[in-house]
Amino acid sequence: MKRPSAVVVLVVAGVAGLIGLLAYGVASQEPDTSIENALERGDREPAPDLTLPPLEGGDERSLSDWKGQVVVLNYWASWCEPCREESPLLERWHQRMQKRDGTVLGVDVLDVTSDAQDFITQYELTYPHLRDKDGATQEDFGIVAYPETFVIDRAGRIAASQRGPVDDEFMRANVAPLLREN
Repeated sequence: MKRPSAVVVLVVAGVAGLIGLLAYGVASQEPDTSIENALERGDREPAPDLTLPPLEGGDERSLSDWKGQVVVLNYWASWCEPCREESPLLERWHQRMQKRDGTVLGVDVLDVTSDAQDFITQYELTYPHLRDKDGATQEDFGIVAYPETFVIDRAGRIAASQRGPVDDEFMRANVAPLLREN
């Protein structure tokens, strides 16, 4: 029986290595679903305490600065079309939430500052916005696309999440009950 040549062995080994790297790359790009898994079990895990500067500049703010309030944490970018579509809804809910010790908190990610500021002006957004210019906090929340939203209860725990745009139904089901709690 003829033995395979060294070239054939090297080619087969190289192809196997590339397939292994590809499989690893695909597997490592899967979103972190630990938040969703906890919510499915009925658990409210503590929200990661991100610390970022306000979009308009100034001293850094932490998510814990809003502890005691219901927070709708929304990751967005000015170039994201679904973000544009949900912005008026988030502003309406922010206006409602303020009366009950709640807020929408935007996190602008991987964006040009002037574009983000123009977005806020265009949609007349009054809720606070933080700036994550390099996406450093995305991994803490398992973010893979925009928009993504997390509802955080008064104790600082994640009570709900939405991968993709939110709508009134989501807000009524997940935010309104928290606003009624003391």
